[in-house]
Amino acid sequence: MLTVPRTICLGFLAVITVGTLLLCLPWSTSNGQWNPFIVALFTATSAVCVTGHIIVDTATHFSPFGQLVILLLIQVGGLGYMTATTFLIILLGRKFNLRQKIAVQQALDRRGMQGARQLVRSILGLTFLFELTGAFLLWLIFRQDYSDPRALWLAVFHSISAWNNAGFSLFSDNLMGYQTSVPLNLVISLLIILGGIGYEVIFEFYLWLREHLRHWGKPAYLIRKASQMTFSLNFKIVTSTTAILLILGTVMLFLTEMRSPERFGLFSFEQKLLLAWFQSVTARTAGFNTVNIGEFNNGGLFIMIALMFIGGSPGGTAGGIKTTTLRILAGITKSALQGKEVVLLYRRQVPPSLIMKAVAVAFGSMFTVLVSTTLIAIADPEENFINILFETVSAFATVGLSTGITSGLSVFSKLVLIVTMYAGRVGILLLMAAIIGDPQPSNVQYPEENLLVG
Repeated sequence: MLTVPRTICLGFLAVITVGTLLLCLPWSTSNGQWNPFIVALFTATSAVCVTGHIIVDTATHFSPFGQLVILLLIQVGGLGYMTATTFLIILLGRKFNLRQKIAVQQALDRRGMQGARQLVRSILGLTFLFELTGAFLLWLIFRQDYSDPRALWLAVFHSISAWNNAGFSLFSDNLMGYQTSVPLNLVISLLIILGGIGYEVIFEFYLWLREHLRHWGKPAYLIRKASQMTFSLNFKIVTSTTAILLILGTVMLFLTEMRSPERFGLFSFEQKLLLAWFQSVTARTAGFNTVNIGEFNNGGLFIMIALMFIGGSPGGTAGGIKTTTLRILAGITKSALQGKEVVLLYRRQVPPSLIMKAVAVAFGSMFTVLVSTTLIAIADPEENFINILFETVSAFATVGLSTGITSGLSVFSKLVLIVTMYAGRVGILLLMAAIIGDPQPSNVQYPEENLLVG
């Protein structure tokens, strides 16, 4: 039976298949020869899963046509299969049926099914608005070094790649050539953060801002009424956790890496902070880099592994277990230490169903990373373990950062990374639901019994 989870998972596979076939064509390569199948499959999967992992140089290996295919795959993958499909339905003027509404609901992790059509329109409008704005700002930066047509193509490609947290770059050294450029670091960072923070958070902030501006200059009681508009629990958790992780990641990376006189002795204090900030941002599943990740010590790599595994926020283009899952797990730990039987976040009780979902996501994600790391370590025993772990977490969290070992891995290891990227993009719970089918509710009650924990 073709259930909604299976529809979404098969949809991603279909897009990956089409992308692989297009990237295999001689027109997609710069030398005009047929692309090796493993290269095309790996690149297409990485693009659709908005990961950014590469085994060939995107700037030199692929032709302009191939780069355009990659860009389209990134856009479809970032929007999500169901959002892209819904967009086509809207363009064709067809009506939504119940199945499509349910699919959009599950793909965007929403509780209700009403307003699906308007929601998709809003998401598309928001996506194109930020991508166009980012492209314009990046064009102003790139046109200082390139001709206007080339600068425009670079700007569009990197804007879409940044907003969708893909990490693909048309520079052979990624963004290392602009590592001290404050404007470029700022624009790319904002696109990454806003793209990964979730559409609902941006919409909620927009409504809050619009309400305040509407009552600007009006009587005090109207202003006071507007100020009483409170943010949702999701907004509070996502924004606060994102800010904490960005600041903490910057400080930790600065202390472990940027203070190294051997690698970063030529940079000023402000430039080192900028480098640490950008790596902290991009580790949240974006995949760009302004320094050589392969030169990081184990401490720096482990910090980035933790940031990658957490990832972005629900409803956005980022991967990982998500910020909300992290906060729920932290809330569970806090409640257990305090002897409480409920989880409270901002004076709101978290439903047991969400607690179980958070635990399942965390356990399933760790299990996937464990299996992938083990398989690659067996297939490529000569590689450093921390580099393999970095590679698998980067693939699962759809980050794309690498210590430089990706292209040298065996074909089997590359296939493992392909499966890992796919699992990370569609989501562990959705993938399991597609494999084993939708869970059937049961009214059977079983007796409780205690056991030792901890």
